[in-house]
Amino acid sequence: MMSGMRFFLGVACFLGLPVSWAGLLQVGPGKEFAVPSVAAEFARDGDIVEIDASGSYDGDVAVWTQNDLTLRGVNGRPHIRGTGRHAEGKGLWVIKGNNTIVENIEFSGAVVPDRNGAGIRHEGQGLVVRHSYFHHNENGILTSSGPESRILVEYSEFSHNGYGDGWSHNLYIGRVGKFTLRYSYIHHAKVGHNIKSRARETWIVNNRIMDEKEGNSSYAIDIPNGGTSFIIGNVIQQGRRAENRIIVSYGAEGLRNPASRLWMVNNTVVNERHGGFFLRVANNAEAWLFNNLFVGSGRLLQGNAVKAGNIGPLRDAGLVERARYDYRLKTTSPAIDAGLSARELKRWGGALDLLPRFEYIHLANKRQRKYTGPVDVGAYELRKTDR
Repeated sequence: MMSGMRFFLGVACFLGLPVSWAGLLQVGPGKEFAVPSVAAEFARDGDIVEIDASGSYDGDVAVWTQNDLTLRGVNGRPHIRGTGRHAEGKGLWVIKGNNTIVENIEFSGAVVPDRNGAGIRHEGQGLVVRHSYFHHNENGILTSSGPESRILVEYSEFSHNGYGDGWSHNLYIGRVGKFTLRYSYIHHAKVGHNIKSRARETWIVNNRIMDEKEGNSSYAIDIPNGGTSFIIGNVIQQGRRAENRIIVSYGAEGLRNPASRLWMVNNTVVNERHGGFFLRVANNAEAWLFNNLFVGSGRLLQGNAVKAGNIGPLRDAGLVERARYDYRLKTTSPAIDAGLSARELKRWGGALDLLPRFEYIHLANKRQRKYTGPVDVGAYELRKTDR
């Protein structure tokens, strides 16, 4: 069937004839294409590729060169397993086209000779990933650089990615124009960082970023080259086995990005490791810390920052069930009604709206943050249903 399809497409293209079904390519048992890698050969700019979860895609790696593609899992979440194979020595999917959307797909087992294999290796300009799951790869997502590139990751999970040498991570974003991570669950990076972003502008908003009991990541968040950066409304935990004594690091490799300023607002940060620092601000970068709840041992800050409305570090901050990573507030928490108001935050943020509008809910989702009085410190606002 495929040889006939190749012939048909070749003749149609040669004659300049339209191919009516070319906008939607279907992959899976009984579909036009058995596996995604074959669809990648026939796809054209702007196509939608639907991958049926009932198919087996073990060892099926692909290179996507077209622009404006949507690559979408249907009827469940299809699983792309490496099983010893890779595309171009880079990963499971190498995306070279611009403005690609990836939805509802699972990636695992990306292993390459240079120990830097990725579930998705992104080399184009512009990527959206949502409702997807990356685990047990050498990198979850690894991107190239490009000042016009925009990367958005939302409603997704990254787990146990990293070779184990500290050079590969759950998420590794290159020197792109803007990176946004929201409503996602990032956990158990293997020795590397849970999140590393070299973007000129970084937004990390309403996520769960954790080692939990067994994780041994390095930094929870590493923004090594500065830039305009926002860490807002996240629940962040460093486990006892963590490789680094710093939880969040900013500017450690030099402020190569312009406008290097960090805002860290309404996060709940828990340190289960002994000692260390919750935040390091290096190279005299500017930083503002507002309404954050710091829990556990260690010192708050290495470096300088403007601080207001924060609480901690505290041994006991009145969390619902810290041992189960439920960081909502109990009615006894000192964080209740203790934060700066939206008006007070405006004094520091100017036109920026720094107050979080959502809260993370598990697994990889969000809910509206409801303010019924003064602002609570940390990632959660007390609700009657939480009491």
